[in-house]
Amino acid sequence: MKLSISGKGGVGKTTIAAALAKIFAQNGGTVYAIDADPDACLAAGIGIPEEEAAKIKPVVEMRDAIRKKTGDGAFYNLNPKLDDFLDEYSYKFGNIRFLRMGDPKKGGSECYCRENTFLHALVTSLLLDQKDTVIMDMGAGIEHLSRGTARGVDMMLVVVEPSRNSVNTARNVQRMARDLGIEKVGIIANKIRTDKEKEFIKSSFPDNNILGFIKFSESILANSMEPSQAIEIGGELLAEMQQVCLKISGEAGGK
Repeated sequence: MKLSISGKGGVGKTTIAAALAKIFAQNGGTVYAIDADPDACLAAGIGIPEEEAAKIKPVVEMRDAIRKKTGDGAFYNLNPKLDDFLDEYSYKFGNIRFLRMGDPKKGGSECYCRENTFLHALVTSLLLDQKDTVIMDMGAGIEHLSRGTARGVDMMLVVVEPSRNSVNTARNVQRMARDLGIEKVGIIANKIRTDKEKEFIKSSFPDNNILGFIKFSESILANSMEPSQAIEIGGELLAEMQQVCLKISGEAGGK
């Protein structure tokens, strides 16, 4: 199952992606957690120590290594059971294999087209077992959709908070995801504090679009100021996200 996580900046996209990775990793399969945001912070959310995360090679460098081995030509399928490239360019954290797209660039220097093109090819080529999951934490906003990085995923998850700007971005993501041929698009409502906020989200999307409501967490807000932002297994967030994961598996697990 291949998933991508999208949404407006600041809605808690990376927190949701980290929670999904932890929950799906408990099911016995391998979770490929990919930070597709150049301003990367998914590693900390998963619990990878900052000093270890800094050593992980960006996957865009894998492209050059593959070309050296195979020569120019068609991108070959990467079999995660056999291919040593994934060992070299990922960090193993329990059942989670973490990969990151690339580094922040100098302002005004160049775009991220090269990184996005390779990441799309890599995710498309991954051969998964039934219990394996790919989770891509995309950059904030809608630009990655114009590049088609997430084309070919089984489901696009859009994280929203109770604000009109967030809802408008989510509607644009829904439209552009369908332009890419992604048929399954689900909404995860995050940072919900009141019934009024919940009703606002419910009135903004059809019921069958909404995968779940995640309560606002003071502990997550406080944790964001700490060096490590690891999410505690057993916390309220993970309990709420368990139900969301069941819905995702029901909709996208069977492809």
